[in-house]
Amino acid sequence: MPQLGETVTEGTITRWAKKVGDAVAEDEVLFEVSTDKVDSEVPSPAAGVLAEILVQEGETADVGAKLAVITDASSAPAEAATNGGEAAPAAADAAVGGNGAAPPAAPGEDEATEDEAAGATGPVVDGQEQDVPPEPAPAASPAPAPAPEPVPATGGGDGAAGAEGRVLSPVVRRLLNEHGLRPDEVSATGAGGRITRADVLAVIDRLGAGGPARPASSSTPASASDAAPAATAPAAAAAAGNGVAPARVSGQDESVPFSKIRRRTAEHMRRSLDTSAHTLVVIEVDYDGVDRARLPARQRFKEEEGVSLTYLPFIARAVIDAIHDFPAVNATVGDDELIVHHYVNLGVAVDLAHEGLIVPVVHDADDKRLRALAREIGDLAGRARSKKLSADDISGGTFTITNPGGYGTFLTAPIINQPQVAILSTDGVKPKPVAVPLPGGGYGVAVHPVGNLAIAFDHRAFDGAYASAFLARLREILETRDWSQELA
Repeated sequence: MPQLGETVTEGTITRWAKKVGDAVAEDEVLFEVSTDKVDSEVPSPAAGVLAEILVQEGETADVGAKLAVITDASSAPAEAATNGGEAAPAAADAAVGGNGAAPPAAPGEDEATEDEAAGATGPVVDGQEQDVPPEPAPAASPAPAPAPEPVPATGGGDGAAGAEGRVLSPVVRRLLNEHGLRPDEVSATGAGGRITRADVLAVIDRLGAGGPARPASSSTPASASDAAPAATAPAAAAAAGNGVAPARVSGQDESVPFSKIRRRTAEHMRRSLDTSAHTLVVIEVDYDGVDRARLPARQRFKEEEGVSLTYLPFIARAVIDAIHDFPAVNATVGDDELIVHHYVNLGVAVDLAHEGLIVPVVHDADDKRLRALAREIGDLAGRARSKKLSADDISGGTFTITNPGGYGTFLTAPIINQPQVAILSTDGVKPKPVAVPLPGGGYGVAVHPVGNLAIAFDHRAFDGAYASAFLARLREILETRDWSQELA
């Protein structure tokens, strides 16, 4: 099992792309694995023939565990004949999933991490003069009927035993608990009768789309099942959700099933709203000082760094410095405590072609100046869209920026990227008349680039006065710093 992130200790095999006896090329996708951080396609570390699969679909293995055996193509046929089609490992075989495994492919449209892929309501610029359009937070995933007792979360290397003694992977356990499902309500398609993630998601989709009602538990008394008709899916959703039954498709309507990233965005956004006491504070910023340094340097900067010089790296640099003065915005709510992080891992939301959001992280951003920030943000955004991010690239964020301003947005109220306590939205910058002090006293009117910065924060962590002071410091840095020194 490859290491899919610094905090990941196990993974669940969700699909084998090859079967025993198939030829496989080096770097060809061999299997898909799911962890609590990311879903990834894992390439083969060697070329040859897949001789043996040691961990079946739906099973969970620790990092470093051997998952399969790949033999030399020349030796595979003889071995397969003597072993009934499943070759025994040879001396020169490649052990798939151990320390020799190649790194996994990056998460993409259908592979984003659940708790890190969607931490904002808008996208970010990545080297374009205008930013990518905002993506509104979707509605929460439809909820099924009233939840029974949660599935026990007992440990186990290949998954934990749930109701009726069935072995459940951590991913499956979590989905069952979150949606109030019992294992006996899910038709298992995995090897050995195991329930896979896809099996659970199919039930969730069916209930949310007005499909057949969930089956009665085998433990339900016959008299109870005979006495009352099964509830319809809309009624079940209404009973467990907000009282509103799911809409039905009719006439010229088109039904577009939620993708994984859309579903996870919905779940993450709903969970964030349920967890944090969201509060919004907004401040107006005059970017004239930024433009005096930015505009003359744009062409040279693009040639030297390979990315466009937008407002975002200036804002990111100012955010990092303002955090030093107001560290509580760079924190996590713990068990009756606020955990303040004395380092800044800056998440920047990236739009994935309007299919979803992902939040790659600039680690140790407080050690980087403007040029380095611009380069790394552009690199992460490019790799996010080409599905080349690693699990570590989307882990460990302490503060997030979302940047929907490329479409001229006036004010955005983002949703906090859990478990962080604050998120900053950068809205559109437009020329506006402003009052400027005159040398001899009084004020004149000039046209300057002006835009709003909005911070959504968790009121459990601090109050509006603290958030307002943070924004005031951020504005002061942006308006008064000599930014030409950062670009020298």
